[in-house]
Amino acid sequence: MKRALITGVTGQDGSYLAEFLLRKGYEVHGVKRRSSSFNTERLDQIYTDVHDHGSRFFLHFGDTADTASLWSLFQDIQPEEVYNLASQSHVRVSFDIPEYTTDVTATGALRLLEAIRRTGVRTRFYQASSSEMFGLVPPPQSEKSPFHPRSPYACAKLFAHNITVNYRESYGIFACSGILFNHESPRRGETFVTRKIARAVAHIKYGLEPKLYLGNLDARRDWGYAPEYVEAMWLMLQQDEPRDYVIGTGEMHSVREFVEVAFAHAGLDWREFVETDPRYLRPAEVVALQADATLARKELGWTHRVGFEELVKLMVDAEMEDASRRAAGMPLAQAGRGD
Repeated sequence: MKRALITGVTGQDGSYLAEFLLRKGYEVHGVKRRSSSFNTERLDQIYTDVHDHGSRFFLHFGDTADTASLWSLFQDIQPEEVYNLASQSHVRVSFDIPEYTTDVTATGALRLLEAIRRTGVRTRFYQASSSEMFGLVPPPQSEKSPFHPRSPYACAKLFAHNITVNYRESYGIFACSGILFNHESPRRGETFVTRKIARAVAHIKYGLEPKLYLGNLDARRDWGYAPEYVEAMWLMLQQDEPRDYVIGTGEMHSVREFVEVAFAHAGLDWREFVETDPRYLRPAEVVALQADATLARKELGWTHRVGFEELVKLMVDAEMEDASRRAAGMPLAQAGRGD
């Protein structure tokens, strides 16, 4: 039974990846930060009590900002695969807290790689890189495209990406990066634009809120379905040699298009309910991101299956279910929905 360690396991990607690896027969260990409130809602459907016989999913306290906790986890677990998904991942917020973003996102990746090198644990390492690293580079973007980051988040991700390459080349560590373009699901954090839109549509439909306020409606992104993207992460670590891959659908749509499809799915005219607010604009905007995932298709055999409109509709449907329950005073659906 292979053992995998996932940082950022409580997030969207971490929860889907944990489920995927459990289905593959892995023993899965997830790292979560200490919090005074429960932050494991996305994992409720796979969590089992450690006293239960045959448990294969375990949570550990740790932090990519804390070197000692990482070393202890490596020595105790001896994972064959490590997936670094931990990050302060909100691009707009990274302008407000750039130092923290850099510590957990950039230096956090370095701490993990150093833990692998210093402890001597034989493992394969996956680094979650981001399409935001491309910034102003014209689309489509591939593994050969240059980088031009436009936010503290993107700069931090670029450091993590480059240090992963450096440790691969310097120390022979099986380390690779997945340059993932935007990937969404009903488990997306509520402050991210796609979830914010889907949630607002449902709340407006059921009279729970009157308006939706957004920033740049003309930003264009390559949006895919998160559960499909974690499969690509796993495939990268199963290859004979480590390398970096771009993962995305190859389609590009604007925030405005996302809004139009989402509101239309609920039978609403978005122009009656959406207003722009300059507070949501980034100091430096990324105009257009579109993946050229030719290499992933060729070498990993990976391709997306859920299209743009289907993705928007399944996100809206999940929010409509919760909104209808809220409007009726019923308990909300579990945060782990959306498989």
